[in-house]
This record gives sequence, structure tokens and C-alpha cells, in this order.
Amino acid sequence: MSKIIIIGAGAMGSAFSFPCVDNNHDTNIVGTHLENDFINKIKDNNNFHQGINTQLPTGIKIFKFETFDKLFQSKTDLIVLGISSKGIEWAAEQLVRIFKNKEVPKILLLTKGLSIYKNEYELLVDKIKRLLSKEGLSKINISAVGGPCLAAGLANRIHSSVVIANNNIQTAKEISNMLNTNYYHPSYSEDLNGVEVSAAIKNIFSMAVGAAKGLCSKNASEEIREKNYLNTSSALIKQSIYEMEVFVEHLKGKKETVKGLAGLGDLYVSSGGGRNAKMGSYIGQGLTFSEAKKNKMEKTTIEGADLAMEIGKKVNQDFDNKKLPLMLAMINAIIEDKELELNWELFR
Repeated sequence: MSKIIIIGAGAMGSAFSFPCVDNNHDTNIVGTHLENDFINKIKDNNNFHQGINTQLPTGIKIFKFETFDKLFQSKTDLIVLGISSKGIEWAAEQLVRIFKNKEVPKILLLTKGLSIYKNEYELLVDKIKRLLSKEGLSKINISAVGGPCLAAGLANRIHSSVVIANNNIQTAKEISNMLNTNYYHPSYSEDLNGVEVSAAIKNIFSMAVGAAKGLCSKNASEEIREKNYLNTSSALIKQSIYEMEVFVEHLKGKKETVKGLAGLGDLYVSSGGGRNAKMGSYIGQGLTFSEAKKNKMEKTTIEGADLAMEIGKKVNQDFDNKKLPLMLAMINAIIEDKELELNWELFR
């Protein structure tokens, strides 16, 4: 039995606790400083978690942030980061505070994203390493998980396959073995760059695929488009995979990773009705991003749009429309707040 501490009490962090506890690990969830009220509601409602619409098993212990330091007083085998990409700096600050003069346990990153640092792309695993190393922490071992795994499905123990990535394949295999159940099926990879980049940029392409109903024809009626958009959707998925391969290789990942769980698998799930695809559907109808956000999804985080704003300038510097016509069209529609227009003649 291993001691696992999951930082972040949101949907994915909490859902991830299910295969942990089902493997008889000492499973602990600790909320961020912003989740105290949310955790109170969970406890007041017999451990029912609204984000995953199910009850947490009794073996899962959930704590408010005030107990953060105490949780780490005994040996911890794995730290799981289930916070948003915007919370990476905060999480790093907490880990520095706890492990200033100690060895940092293995870290597994559930968060998907990509950032820009000194005008270069930076994987979230590299960002965490940089923030921790800057404060003197060494021997930092970070893995990432990618793949098509919606939180509610995992919490209901639906068959789900993911990939655990680490530059050291043995570490990835060890974590995979820790988490494997009869419904949660982690494989492993040493292509950390490919898995992380695929998992991040698929959110941009999910918006593009989600726009298919609106983009499938300018002349057909709404009824015709509703019944016949799948041809367009399929074409957008094919182009998405091609451009993901180009982008992943540019960031020193392996193109074959894109056709695996972290790329094609995750794109399939995300474009089938997630938040990014829903935003894409509004943009496909002719709304600008700001209009759709304000009037349709004001309180919803759209990861693909956040990523487009983060990396958009750099992508435009590094590529042209002949190389990444779909990605740049989607990014520029977001950052320039204009209607989405595709040049199908540039598709491969």
C-alpha cells in the first residue's frame, strides 16, 4: 500500500481517487485554499461530490487546505496534481514550502496545458521543475497522464484507458502498475513531450471539430446541416491529427504518440460534447468567442481558448497557414475575436 495525496478536490482529482482507493492505497484528497466551502458541502452531503455526481467511497479521505502541512508529515509515495493550469504556480509554492530541505516524492500531473516562457513553449512538467529547482529543490521526478478519460466516467468505474508518461520508462511503468484496476487501464510511455503536447493542443482542435455543424455548408438549411455534418466533422478530425503531428514533432515529441490515447483518443472524447466542442459549436454558428463566452458559457472554463491566448502569438511566429491552416484559423478566431473562416484548399 502506498500513500497518495491528491492536491485539488475538483472533478478530475476526485475521480482519480477511485482507482487509487480501489488498489487499497492510502488515498487522500486535499483541497486548495479556494475549495474550503466546496469541501464543506461534500462533507455535509454524505461525501456526495457534485462535480462527478456521485459519492466518494468511504476509504477516500478528503481534507481542507488547513490540514495541508499535516498530511505531508508522514512519508508520501505519490503526489497527484489535480489543479488547473493556472494553479501550477500556487502548487509549486506549496511544495517548496513543504519540501524545502527534503526529497520531493514522485509527482503525477493530471493537468493539461502548455505555456510560454521567454518566448519558448514550456511543458507544464518543465514549468513545475523550473519553479521547484529555482527554490533549491532537486531530484524532481514528474510524470504526466494523458488520454480520453472524462471524470464522471472514471468515478462511475467505466472502462477507461490512459497513458502515463515519464522520460524514465521504468517510473511510468511503476505508476501505471500502482493504478491499474479492472476498469482503469493505464499504459505507459517515455514520450513525455508527445503525451503532454497532444493532451494540451487537442483542446484547440476540439473546438474546431465542434464547429462542424455550422461549417459544413453555407447554403444548406439548419435541418440538413444537423443531419449531415459528420462528413465535415470527419474531415476536420483528419486535418486535426495531421496538424497535431506537425506540432508535436516541432516540440520534440513523437508523431506516433498523436495517434494514441493522448492524441486521437482524447480528441475523440473532447470533440464529442465537452466544453471545448460546445464553444466550437457556437463559433461554428458565426458567433465570435467573446459573444459566445458572454452569452452562452460565461462561467465555464474553456481550456482550448485559454491555450490559444497563451500560445497564439508564438504559433503565428513559428508557422504559416500552409503548415497549420486549421490550428491557426482557430487560434486567430479566438485571439482576434473574429468569425472562424477555414481555407479548405490548404488542408492536407
